[in-house]
Amino acid sequence: MFPKKGRSSLKSRELTAEIIAVGTELLLGAIVNTNAAYLSRKLASIGINVYYQTTVGDNPERIQAAIRLALSRSDIVITSGGLGPTVDDITLPMIAKAIGRPMVFKKCIMDEIKKYFRARGINRITCNVERQAYMPEGAVCFINTVGTAAGVAIHAGKAVIIALPGPPRELEPMFDSTIIPYLRKKGCAGTGVIKTRTIQLTGIFESAVDSRAKDLLELSGSRTVGIYSKPGMVELKITAKAKSAREAEKKIKPVELEIRKRFGDFIFGTDGETLEQVVGRSLAGRGLTIAMAESCTGGLIGHRLTEVSGSSRYFVMGVVSYSNPAKKAILNVKHETLARHGAVSREVAREMALGIRAISGADIGLAVTGIAGPTGGTTKKPVGLVYIALSSKGRTQIRECRFTGDRSSIKWRTSSAALDLIRRSLK
Repeated sequence: MFPKKGRSSLKSRELTAEIIAVGTELLLGAIVNTNAAYLSRKLASIGINVYYQTTVGDNPERIQAAIRLALSRSDIVITSGGLGPTVDDITLPMIAKAIGRPMVFKKCIMDEIKKYFRARGINRITCNVERQAYMPEGAVCFINTVGTAAGVAIHAGKAVIIALPGPPRELEPMFDSTIIPYLRKKGCAGTGVIKTRTIQLTGIFESAVDSRAKDLLELSGSRTVGIYSKPGMVELKITAKAKSAREAEKKIKPVELEIRKRFGDFIFGTDGETLEQVVGRSLAGRGLTIAMAESCTGGLIGHRLTEVSGSSRYFVMGVVSYSNPAKKAILNVKHETLARHGAVSREVAREMALGIRAISGADIGLAVTGIAGPTGGTTKKPVGLVYIALSSKGRTQIRECRFTGDRSSIKWRTSSAALDLIRRSLK
């Protein structure tokens, strides 16, 4: 595909890609750039390295500069965004200027746009929509099955430029169904694959993970390990590059086994599994039901559990009992317990868990009570103090937690700790 002048043979080197996300809204933070993460994963799966990611606003000069820079250092340049019908959608004209090509009208694309609108009962389209039928000369076009902005591939000297629509619901199916096959057909796919295995941990701080896995994090070459912290969890990502997926898996396997040996029950899942999925699978597999009484989390735990399809098999009910009168009237928490120990206490958490289990008839009763802040804390009971109680037949467990962060963070961490307590109890 690419001239060999100035470069070694494709068979003896690795292909590199660069992603340019176009849109002032991305720079302003109005939209999160999820396309770059998606494209990076997909490119890695076909053995193409991504060395640079750029975000540029809807500015003609800066878009052209970003494209020229990318062409000077990458084999494949992929843009996302700026293919729409409005005046600020200028990605294709700027690509044309950057590589010295005129814009030409593509009747086949115009026909597809008309077909798109007719299917929706619209026979008259505005003139600005016609802008989407103009492409850089020599471009190969890819039909958009979801919207009106066609994708484009343009060969420019030593590189190829791929222009994709910005909305993920349009970009993702187009890249999967047409762009990857196109790259493979043109010999632009890499000489191997890059495979990643993500090991997910909870109930342990990032610093502790780093300390235990320090030697693994220092691995380099065709096999590496990275550490990433997220609210309520830590991820260890094992990445391997090899000639085939099977060989990459062989490189990953011993590192994964070592991580599992070192972290044991702190590991709850792999490759994007959520705590609620793991807990739901365990409950369903054991034929158990659960009900919960939530105070400081405001129903968040129940929400997370019921986000899993099929959760009606094990989720019986949830009660958000914020006030003391609600705790007494609905969950049968004793007035004396509240008066003596306060709403945020081991004793109240225990009675809440027993109460929700009794009124629901569930196998397991879960309760949380705490201080999410930013107000309400005291010296003895600071913001972030949370009690989680789990009641099952013949046993009640209570966990005290002390979280930091803002209100939303404390609520999320509490929900994760509660789900983790369920997970561990089921093991």
